[in-house]
Amino acid sequence: MAPTDGDRSRAVDRRRFVRALGATGLAASGGLAGCLSRGSAGPQTIEIAANTDVKENIGQIAGKLHEVGLSDEIELTAIAGVSSSGSRKQQYNRWLSGNLEQPALFMMDSGWSIPFILRDQLVDISEIRPALADTIQQEYFETFVRSIEDRTGGLYGVPLFPTTGTMLYRKDLVKEAGFSPERNNWATEPLSWQRFSEVTKETMDATDTRWGFSFQANSYEGLACCDFKEFTGSWGGSYFGEKQNLFGPVGERPVTVDSDPVVNATRMVRTFIEGDTRNPLASVTGDIAPRAVLQWQEETSRRPFSNGNVVMHRNWPYAIAIGGAEDAYGRDLGVMPMPYGVTEEQAKYDGYGGTTSSLGGWHVALNPNTPKRERALEVMEAMTEPEMQLFLFELLGWLPPRPALFETERMRQVPVMGRYVETLKLTVENSTPRPVTVAWPQESTKIAQQANAAFSGDGTPSQRMQTLKDQLQAIEEASERKDAAGGGPGSQGTATSGGG
Repeated sequence: MAPTDGDRSRAVDRRRFVRALGATGLAASGGLAGCLSRGSAGPQTIEIAANTDVKENIGQIAGKLHEVGLSDEIELTAIAGVSSSGSRKQQYNRWLSGNLEQPALFMMDSGWSIPFILRDQLVDISEIRPALADTIQQEYFETFVRSIEDRTGGLYGVPLFPTTGTMLYRKDLVKEAGFSPERNNWATEPLSWQRFSEVTKETMDATDTRWGFSFQANSYEGLACCDFKEFTGSWGGSYFGEKQNLFGPVGERPVTVDSDPVVNATRMVRTFIEGDTRNPLASVTGDIAPRAVLQWQEETSRRPFSNGNVVMHRNWPYAIAIGGAEDAYGRDLGVMPMPYGVTEEQAKYDGYGGTTSSLGGWHVALNPNTPKRERALEVMEAMTEPEMQLFLFELLGWLPPRPALFETERMRQVPVMGRYVETLKLTVENSTPRPVTVAWPQESTKIAQQANAAFSGDGTPSQRMQTLKDQLQAIEEASERKDAAGGGPGSQGTATSGGG
């Protein structure tokens, strides 16, 4: 649950203090690197546990950090984490639980940062760098910042880059079928699922394309945290009622997966896959997705699209960089926001309806055991420089965490990704984070299993969602009892988080 006004009083007081400093020129926003904190004298190496692409480009990244103000005495090196985000989380937990001093910095998935905060395994930088925290909390995408905060507004890392679900499509094929995406501004005016399915089916038939729509429907974390959450949210539904309930309190929030919006979203996907002659959703056109989506994750769903066999494809921004390259589809790749089932005004639950994207991304957090805290903080501060964030977008396609940067001409000039800046900004602004609580690991498994079964036709959507409701309620009650008995960190410590 998002912090209340009372919960965030400490953060408000801190911001007032920082603004007072700003009046004297000591806390100027956007220029932190010019007055980075200086630690002990002498050269030091700071290790960061990060993605493989960071390790492969560490020379350029370190060079740019030095350009924006990082001390030349600091050498940045990278340890490439395992490719699986879940396995990396376990590896980080082992390192931090063992009080290891290295690595000094951790690149953390926004979908599982909160448990580390709950276990007191990260440093609250708002206590030791209030100016840095204030800049982030005032200038970054609010939803993304919440995924590295505690309930009182304490900030436990530097948001690095958000990522969101988007809809990629073959612009050349839809034009061949007689549609005009530019004239109708598909880039920033979301289609309804009804219109989306009509366009997809007509384009399939007119261009003799094998499939219409590919996405991720395997029974795995990505279905629960992302695709299914997008489908249900776009119909005005959710797992736990209004958005303010999404993050707790566990055991006290309603479980609403059996509600009409969630069932309708499930029926829609079932209709997309096989038409579902027994229980179709009449408002959409069916038979546009292959049954193979039931086994597909990100890459297995992307490859058929990249190979020319699919019209529409749901994925993350990395797929845009691949598909929009000149040796791929180039300017024939279109990108639009996720379609919607009902408008926000029509939504059953507050905070849902309209285009809905799942929020993912990564942060950089500080190891509390490192003896190189001051130097590591310098690296974190340099990462907040707008120049650094624009550079990372140019180099790796990482979306900046600052909305203002999306308005710059420099972002629009970046090859491939620059063509889609307006759409990407809209998806981040309309994103929904993963509901990470003490109960989520168990709940996400059940959600993925039941959604996948419903999509496959094993039981009706209503039956599967009723079963899921019973399972989630049992997990909620068990988690609440465990918390009351002192067996867990408690739902009151939860906050928003992102996945993907």
